[in-house]
Amino acid sequence: MTDKQTDPAETVTATRVSPLDAEHRSLGARMVPFGGWEMPIQYSSVLEEHRACRESAVVFDVSHLGSVEVRGPAGFDALQWALTNDLRRIGPGRAQYTHLLDPVDAHVVDDIIVWWLSEDDFLVMPNASNTAPIVAALEEAVDRADDGAGATSVEDITATRVVLAVQGPTAREQLATFWPEAAAVARFTVRPLEHAGVTCVVAGTGYTGEDGVELQVPVAAAVTVWRELLAAGIQPAGLGARDTLRLESGLPLHGHELGEGITPLQAGLGWVVRWDKGDFRGRAPLEAEKDRGVARKLAGLVVEGRQIPRAGCPVLVGGVVVGEVTSGNFSPELNQGIALAFLDPAVGPGTAVSIDIRGRAAPAMVTKPPFHSAPK
Repeated sequence: MTDKQTDPAETVTATRVSPLDAEHRSLGARMVPFGGWEMPIQYSSVLEEHRACRESAVVFDVSHLGSVEVRGPAGFDALQWALTNDLRRIGPGRAQYTHLLDPVDAHVVDDIIVWWLSEDDFLVMPNASNTAPIVAALEEAVDRADDGAGATSVEDITATRVVLAVQGPTAREQLATFWPEAAAVARFTVRPLEHAGVTCVVAGTGYTGEDGVELQVPVAAAVTVWRELLAAGIQPAGLGARDTLRLESGLPLHGHELGEGITPLQAGLGWVVRWDKGDFRGRAPLEAEKDRGVARKLAGLVVEGRQIPRAGCPVLVGGVVVGEVTSGNFSPELNQGIALAFLDPAVGPGTAVSIDIRGRAAPAMVTKPPFHSAPK
C-alpha cells in the first residue's frame, strides 16, 4: 500500500466512484460507501475471495487510495523532513513504507507508501480519506525545503488513474500471460511500463501478506487492463476480503491501529522511524515518548473457538481490563477468531486473556502478529 485501506464499516457519504464502477456492477458486486467513495466490498463472498487470494490470484480495485505526485528539485528534501522513514535507504525505482506524524503529539496522521519514480519524481500513496490533508502537509514541506522558490510541485492525480492490486501466489504467473514485463517487477521495485497504448506504473507492493503487484493505470486504459486481468483467470475480490487478509497478516488499518492518538511506537512500528536521518516532522514528541516508554502496545490475540471480537471489546486479565480490541474477525487460515488490540506493555505474548464480546467472556491468547505466514 499500497498496503492500506479505510475501514469497510465506515459510513461516509459516497461522493466518488471508480472509473471501473460499471464493470463492478456488471459483475454483481455489492457496492458500499467507503472512505468517501462507493466501492465493491464483495462479488461472491468475502470468505471465497479471501481463500482465492491465499491459494491463487485476485485483483482488487483500490482506486479510492490517493495518488499525490511530488515533482521537482526540492522533492527529496521535502519528503525526508515530512516522513519518518529514510529515503536514502532506497533510491529511484524503489518503494518505501513510511508515516507522516502530527507535529504536536506524534500520532500517525497517515501511513503511506512512496513510489520513487526518478530522481525528482515521487508518487505518494495516502489512504482514501486522508488525501487532502496529506497534500496540505506536503505543500508545507515543499515550501520549507525550497524556500518558496516554486520549482517543486505537489499534485493530486487520483482522478487520472485507477490502481489495481493483483495479489496471490499465482498472481505473477497469470499476469505474465498478457503482460510479462509487469509480472517481472520485483517486490518493492517501481517501474513505468507501456501497455495498452499508455504509460502505467507498476510496483511490487500490496496489502494482503501475499506476493503480487499494484498497477497504476491511466483512466483511458482502465477497462482494457481490468478485462485482461479477468480473462487471465484472476478473480475479482472486494475490499471485505482485503480487510480480512490484512488482519490475518497483522497489517495495521488507519482509523483502528493507526490514527488519532496512536504513535508508531505504540503500534509496534518503530522500524519505520529512522532516528539517524536528522530532523523530521513530529520527531520531538515521538522522541519524548521513546524516552519515557509507551503506555500501551499493539499485540495479536487468538481466540479459542470461532467467536469474533470486534473493535472496542475490552481485554481482561484476572478480571482487570488491560486493553481494547482495535480490529477483529474470523481467520479462514486458522479457522478461529483473531484480533489486534492495544494492551498494557506488561501483557506479553503467551499471556492468557479474556475478551468481553457483548457481555460474554471469550478466552484468548496474546501472540505476536502476523497470524498468517507471508511468502518468502
